[in-house]
Amino acid sequence: MNSVFHLPAHRAAKADPALIAADEKHFAALAESLEQRLSELSDRLGTARRARAGIGQQALDRDQEVRRLTAQVRSLRRFGVDLCLGHMVAAGDPEPVYIGRQGLTDSTGRQLLIDWRSPAAEPFFGATHGDPMGLVSRRRYRWTRGLISDYWDEVFAADDFAGHAAALDDQSAFIASLGAERSGRMRDVLGTIQADQDAIIRAGSRGALVVDGGPGTGKTVVALHRTAYLLYSDPRLGHRRGGVLFVGPHQPYLAYVSDVLPSLGEEDVQICTLRDLVAEGATATVESDPEVARLKSSVDMVAAIEAAVRFYEEPPTEPMIIETDAADVRVTAADWARAFEAVEPGTPHNEARDQIWAELLAVLDVPAHRDLRAAFHRVWPVLRPTDLVADLWSVPAYLRRCAPWLSVDEVRRLQRADARAWTVSDLPLLDAARQRLGDPGASARSRRREATAAAERERMSRVVDDLIEAADDEYGTGLVTMLRGEDFHDALVDEAALGTVDPDRLAGPFAHIVVDEAQELTDAEWRMVLLRCPSRSLTIVGDRAQTRRPFTESWRERLNRVGVDRVEVASLTVNYRTPAEVMVEAEPVIRAVLPDANVPASIRHSGIPVVHGAVADLPAVLSSWEAAHPEGVACVIGDPSFEGTPRIRSLTPELAKGLEFDLVVLVEPEAFGAVDRYVAMTRATRQLVVLTA
Repeated sequence: MNSVFHLPAHRAAKADPALIAADEKHFAALAESLEQRLSELSDRLGTARRARAGIGQQALDRDQEVRRLTAQVRSLRRFGVDLCLGHMVAAGDPEPVYIGRQGLTDSTGRQLLIDWRSPAAEPFFGATHGDPMGLVSRRRYRWTRGLISDYWDEVFAADDFAGHAAALDDQSAFIASLGAERSGRMRDVLGTIQADQDAIIRAGSRGALVVDGGPGTGKTVVALHRTAYLLYSDPRLGHRRGGVLFVGPHQPYLAYVSDVLPSLGEEDVQICTLRDLVAEGATATVESDPEVARLKSSVDMVAAIEAAVRFYEEPPTEPMIIETDAADVRVTAADWARAFEAVEPGTPHNEARDQIWAELLAVLDVPAHRDLRAAFHRVWPVLRPTDLVADLWSVPAYLRRCAPWLSVDEVRRLQRADARAWTVSDLPLLDAARQRLGDPGASARSRRREATAAAERERMSRVVDDLIEAADDEYGTGLVTMLRGEDFHDALVDEAALGTVDPDRLAGPFAHIVVDEAQELTDAEWRMVLLRCPSRSLTIVGDRAQTRRPFTESWRERLNRVGVDRVEVASLTVNYRTPAEVMVEAEPVIRAVLPDANVPASIRHSGIPVVHGAVADLPAVLSSWEAAHPEGVACVIGDPSFEGTPRIRSLTPELAKGLEFDLVVLVEPEAFGAVDRYVAMTRATRQLVVLTA
């Protein structure tokens, strides 16, 4: 194969064969092995796709295999030899160990790449000069369109410098990457994960791990790579055990990080915002009354949903005479109570109907009848989450019954003219109601499915009778025995004809949940997360200083209050993104309102001072930047009249959270509030411009 090294002229010294000959040989073997591997996977994928789908678990296994093979083929076609991140040399072993996005062996079983998530790869990310973890040297590559455009060596043994002199730059691979232009997607940073970040990425999954860090510390990088690491290292988190849910703050954030997990070979992770967990979230507005928002944000209000449902689950206390065409049926309070007791614990309200109905018929020893069913519908009605929550905001007596701790004024304040004008504050309550009530169509669908299955069994019985009648004498006895078997009848039923419902892929339960920008979640919103994670295995990423709501507690205190009792906190304190020139002006802004804020120390200077100007300067600032920077992205924060372009976004401080831009222009930031101003200022990776009237 041709050389993968494509170094510019000013880095010609790095092209010395003494430095790269071993790499060239290894990449040639890697390319050959990749071609063979891709051919094998493509053949297996073709076989899997041609295989008969079958039914039930067989169909699920086949689809899972197709997805798995498809993801592997896509990953190999996407990266090629640039799957390799770099290599490391251990003390006492001159043979380099190459680290990759995934593991790879050649036809003889020789390990060409070690998966970055394996324990053997940990020194590549974790070694420092203070703790080299047994390494003599480490090399990281920079890939550009499938070719190595640069590489950097780090040497941990003083007597080994001579052999690496040409590749030892005054900038490390990581520092150099920080100065690169940004784009609309998060950069691929796997090859430059730092030791403090890697330690958190590889932490265990039991309990809740809080990743606390200020702006620019790489919290989101850690969250995403930790997701991929846990799926690789912890079999308890696999898709069949529930998989992983990743919750981000808003849609621009999801678009920004959407490519990261697929680039790490993980395509089955569900990524969403809190709004996405509830159907009504797509159109929900922000609550206009802060006091109403506060009342709805409490765990107590979420608990009111249970009382609201229980109101409809109380058995009648008086006997009931039901007139039917055949005879009158008397149902006593004891009959109702016995039927209600048939519900298995944890069964959602609507899905309990069939259990209660079957028990009621057995207790009364009567056949099903239209009038009896109508009476049952009144006693245990089908409930919809939107109806239940809307009643709370439109029937004061109902709200007082379900939330007796509310004052008369608070009950009045929570009422509204349009009870279904959903707000973001309503979403946790709608979600709790949906979880507690279950599918309102479950009972009717179950009856339709049973009827269809019965019809299918009847049809197959006729087919079997015809086969038995046609059986010849030689094989007739064995064939008749097989055809009369109940299992054979069931296997012949066409399950595709029965119909199924696509499950809500965000309903859970999940084996592990990652929450980014977690400082923004209210207690009620935490319940939305915890309903989907009974194991309480969580990665919680955030910064108390960047919350728009008061956060005076510790992380442990906040999480203990919402029901998470096993909490570990890991802190990131180095700001890799924001230049020192920007942080000098941003730090006093947040210290004024939160003196103990975790303000990280910047490790680099951009050499560009913060610019202050007038709002009228905005067009000139942007045009000058575009002319000087053919690549990169910018953002105007605080000017809703500015219409964004492909390279220059127009965002609010809230929607800028979690993102980064080469240039950030703040328009009249004094109107933001201290926290929003701090968040907006620290989005800049190179230059900050502040414009005031």
